[in-house]
Amino acid sequence: MSEFEQNVLKLLEDINSKLDKLLKTEPAATASPVPSTSAAPFPAATTVKPSAVVDKQEEEARLEEKPPVEGRRICPECGGTSFATHEDKSQVLHQMGGVKIYAKKYVCRKCGYEK
Repeated sequence: MSEFEQNVLKLLEDINSKLDKLLKTEPAATASPVPSTSAAPFPAATTVKPSAVVDKQEEEARLEEKPPVEGRRICPECGGTSFATHEDKSQVLHQMGGVKIYAKKYVCRKCGYEK
């Protein structure tokens, strides 16, 4: 890890510790011109650390990107699990120097269903 990265990491840890201190201590009185009869928009008891929110959002994004692997391919027509792969000439993925790269399609070896 470079020196710059170490400095940034140290600063982030300092910010995190200061945030912990702020969240643990509740202010006794606020110096705001708003009358005391109005309720605070966010009660202190339900305050969540921003880093925890970011961690939760990253976890949700990671789960959305790749669904968990459930097993082998199964043909919806016959239930077979044996497939042959062929190039799908209708879908060109990439072309460089006259060479085309095509998408793959899976054909069931039992019934011929194309996936």
